[in-house]
Amino acid sequence: MARYVSADRRQRSPALRPRAGVLAVQAALLTLAAMPLTGQAQTSPDTPQRIEITGSAIKRIDGETALPVQVITRDQIDKAGLTTAAEIVARLSASAANLTDGGSIGTGGFHDQTGLNAANLRGMGASSTLVLLNGRRMANFASPGDAAGVDLNTIPAAAIQRVEVLLDGASSLYGSDAIGGVINFITRRDYQGAEVNVSAGDTTEGGAGKRTASLAGGFGDYGRDGFNVFAVLDVQQTDSLNANQRQFITDLNIPGRLPYLLSSATFPANLRLSTDQRDLLSASGFSTNGKDPISTRTINPSAATGCNPPASLYLPSGIGGVDGCTYDYMRDIELYPKSDKTSLFTRGVLDLGSGHQFFAEASLARATTFYTGTANRDDVEVDVSKIPALAGSVLAGLPSNDENRMVTVRVRLTEAGNRTSQLVSNGQRYVMGLTGVVSDWDYEVALNHSSSTVSDRDYQGYLNEPMVADAIANGVVNAFGPSDAAGLAVLSAAQIRGEVRRAVGFMDSIDGKVSRGLMKLDGGDLALALGGEFRRERQNYHQSQALVDDIIMGETSQGPDADFGHSRKVAAVFAELDAPVTKQLDLSLAARYEYYQATGGATSPKVGLKYMATPDLLFRASAGTGFRAPTLSDLYRPVTENESATLADPVCMAANDNDLTYCAWNWTTRSYSNAKLKPERSRQFSLGAVMAPTRNTNISLDYWSIQKKNLISNIGADVILNNLDKYENLVHRYGENEGLCEYDPGSIDICYIELRKENRGRQLMSGLDLGLSVSDIQTGIGTFAARLNGTWTLKSKQQTANDTPYYSNLGQFVNDGVVQRWRHTLSLDWTIGEVTTTLTNSYLSAYTDQNSAIDTDTGAVVDKNRVKAYSLWDLTGSWSLSPELTVRGGVKNLFDTSPPFSNQAYFFISGYDPSYTDPRGRFVYVGMQYKFQ
Repeated sequence: MARYVSADRRQRSPALRPRAGVLAVQAALLTLAAMPLTGQAQTSPDTPQRIEITGSAIKRIDGETALPVQVITRDQIDKAGLTTAAEIVARLSASAANLTDGGSIGTGGFHDQTGLNAANLRGMGASSTLVLLNGRRMANFASPGDAAGVDLNTIPAAAIQRVEVLLDGASSLYGSDAIGGVINFITRRDYQGAEVNVSAGDTTEGGAGKRTASLAGGFGDYGRDGFNVFAVLDVQQTDSLNANQRQFITDLNIPGRLPYLLSSATFPANLRLSTDQRDLLSASGFSTNGKDPISTRTINPSAATGCNPPASLYLPSGIGGVDGCTYDYMRDIELYPKSDKTSLFTRGVLDLGSGHQFFAEASLARATTFYTGTANRDDVEVDVSKIPALAGSVLAGLPSNDENRMVTVRVRLTEAGNRTSQLVSNGQRYVMGLTGVVSDWDYEVALNHSSSTVSDRDYQGYLNEPMVADAIANGVVNAFGPSDAAGLAVLSAAQIRGEVRRAVGFMDSIDGKVSRGLMKLDGGDLALALGGEFRRERQNYHQSQALVDDIIMGETSQGPDADFGHSRKVAAVFAELDAPVTKQLDLSLAARYEYYQATGGATSPKVGLKYMATPDLLFRASAGTGFRAPTLSDLYRPVTENESATLADPVCMAANDNDLTYCAWNWTTRSYSNAKLKPERSRQFSLGAVMAPTRNTNISLDYWSIQKKNLISNIGADVILNNLDKYENLVHRYGENEGLCEYDPGSIDICYIELRKENRGRQLMSGLDLGLSVSDIQTGIGTFAARLNGTWTLKSKQQTANDTPYYSNLGQFVNDGVVQRWRHTLSLDWTIGEVTTTLTNSYLSAYTDQNSAIDTDTGAVVDKNRVKAYSLWDLTGSWSLSPELTVRGGVKNLFDTSPPFSNQAYFFISGYDPSYTDPRGRFVYVGMQYKFQ
């Protein structure tokens, strides 16, 4: 689907053109759309066009630098049936562990950043991937959290003309965040006429349907009228997909393979007994499973009749045990969210005369997404007299003041509906500037105002906890069967709807750059570019009063001091020099100094080389440094509370004969920011070659290596508990009189684990990027073409501290994800007449699973698993019925391939990894494009 931009495509005058062989390789390697990144006056077809390429500030007649740039054209996007920026990014072989809607399914979202769709080049983190729109920054997703990046929902997908992906660090030109690479979404520059695109599709099993419509229109001939104005409006709607609509969820056999990753909060409710209560009931012969007296502390009177399938199951091996019920939330959850997305992009250019031009852009995007998890749950202390199954038991005969009369009722409140969060993400960006030529200097200056507003709203199933708890304790809400009208009225009145969190981020900047040729060298002009930028970043966060008061069941309050607002100023200058020493050898140098208020400054130099060894073979190399400044969330976010995965506490294990059933738990964690963080620093190196063995064949191979130090991270709870000799000071227990928790002398129980942001450790990554394209293969049955882009990762590892060993997530799921060793996208095109058909394959290699989940009832660890490779085939096509009308259609996931089984316990979704797989299955769509001439 994509191709690489490589060596020397200089469109010289006829007298200066090299021999035909050189032109052949240049054309094969560099068929870029001949549009500048800044609007320019129209010229005759024979006039060479100087353009910019992502990764360089110097305009040149060739579209070439020493850096590997992958280009995805509008035609390729249409052929693949892609309609969003997130779908485009997912096809990049160099991306790994992108942030997707799958990570937001359930409750709590992805690190409190529900709704964030973000790119992650090289798997180095969304915070190390810089996303640009027409070469300029956008405001990052406003919600605070561990990831900082542009929400891909705010990219105006219908206006995209091409996407350029710089597969190398670019801090020397773009500054912070560009360690892993740069993705530059480039829109149309001008347009005349009108165009309508519509499409509709649905899955063959039902659910997750999609409808799109876009309208583009523009007027003004720039060459004749001196101006052009155009706009693109895009509207997209998707339907939700429930787990009960997918056979593969049943086939995964989650209750049988991962019973202890399910839940003990059921409907009818489980009863969680104390040891004394269990012993009293067991001695009296009390039974819930219809076979034996109870032997465990979790019981359910409905166990004997099979509980309440399909979600509440009698599963002796499950977390509910032999006497209780287990809730299979994977039978009662949505796998794909309902969404409505609208974007408007408009651009205008005006010829000011004498080689100067005014331009302005406006981009507005709104995405409303409904993330639906499970029904809410609660633990309520209820007197035995209010529990029908125990009303005649030995517990009912205890004195009224006996503590054993109070039983914990663990209930799933299905009658209140599934928890649904409505996430509204608004992105706006306004740019205006001037570009032109003054005394042989190309110049451009622009103002940029960009904002991100995120509204997180409770839509259904979030309840007033004190109200509901009282109603359960009083028997008004029935935890063991259908509630009457009074109980349903309480659940209705207890619904809390509306905005619970609001985050707003702003970025205001002014930037400018100039470039020109300084002198003639044997290979061309020695060119210089100078530039600078000044910007102000702001982030504000607010939570509702109900959240402050901590009364919302299913939400975690961050306390009364969680609201915050911070800003900072950033200033930068940069320089770039391009020296074509000979017609074969070109050297480039670049450096940028960037200063962040309260954090400090960093200088990032870079050197690049390209060498045309023969007309058919080019070598290229680059080396440089980079940096990533800490985000405002890293620096100033208030303390946030969450839960760890199920982990064993070694102190508890030592005191309880290594009993995992007692010592493994989801421990409370508290995350702390750090206003004294320093920037991350990196070193990058790349070395590659581009070959054109025939006129229509292009092969590229690039080695890349990235080393990052001073990582901004917190040590994970799993690492802390596995290394208590080093990190015991981060584990706070009730028996420690520190003034941090309710003091309980003699207790070894964990109160909370401290996760604090620090600069610690290093990260090492390296790999090979392969590009292959064969075009214009003429046969008697049509014209064929093929493209392959793949990434083979050689190394991906990092430290948790400066003096600790490295751990690797290459080919194995560690902590929060995996970097697959091999990823590729393969496309095969067949054109016959006005009909084009494309067969596309996306492939991700197999890897070792997380293999760490613990059964808290038996103490067993999950069976070892290797996640199978994930390979999807798409078949798409188009038919141009006339110059105005084109019909498109296709089948995505042609073979209806399901996500492979995974035992990962990081995401709320269980049974597979939702971060890179697609639960929709086979998807069939049709579309139409009509151009008004």
